[in-house]
Amino acid sequence: MATEEASLTLPSYPDMIMEAIGALNEEEGSNKSAIWRQIEGTHVTLPPGHGTLLAHHLNQMKQAGQLVMLKNNYMKPNPNAPPRRGRGRPPKPKASVPVPDGYPRPRGRPPKERVPYAPITVPMKKTTTESSSGGSGKKRGRPRKYPMTEETPVAVKPIGTPRGRGRPPKVKTPVAATVGA
Repeated sequence: MATEEASLTLPSYPDMIMEAIGALNEEEGSNKSAIWRQIEGTHVTLPPGHGTLLAHHLNQMKQAGQLVMLKNNYMKPNPNAPPRRGRGRPPKPKASVPVPDGYPRPRGRPPKERVPYAPITVPMKKTTTESSSGGSGKKRGRPRKYPMTEETPVAVKPIGTPRGRGRPPKVKTPVAATVGA
């Protein structure tokens, strides 16, 4: 019952903090312990987690811009001071792009400009002599080592056994057995 009455008569923490900073009226601001003592002196009944609540509300008020922190001291912000800039480089101003009234811009590459009365050309179908790589007549990839030409209808193959992959094995020389004994 006593806690209900205390919670009803106790003002909010931001109000108590602003009241304490105003009552202390220090030129360079008030630190957390001075604000704590001022609140404890004016308000007799405080909740059990008063220190945690005070720190939490001081941080919230600092982030919201209601308080300014300078050298570990909290003070009310000067209304005539310019707004503080955040960390890092400021963003570049975005150029305004005119938006058409009817609909948003479609996705993809815009079509090429064409003359309105020019005849429409239809692309020709690929013939069987053209390859699938764009019709230039060349095949894709690296050219063959022994190309097939009209003069040599059969591919030229090297004479001998085909080479295997990797390093060839060492050739062991035969050792002559000693005769006699």
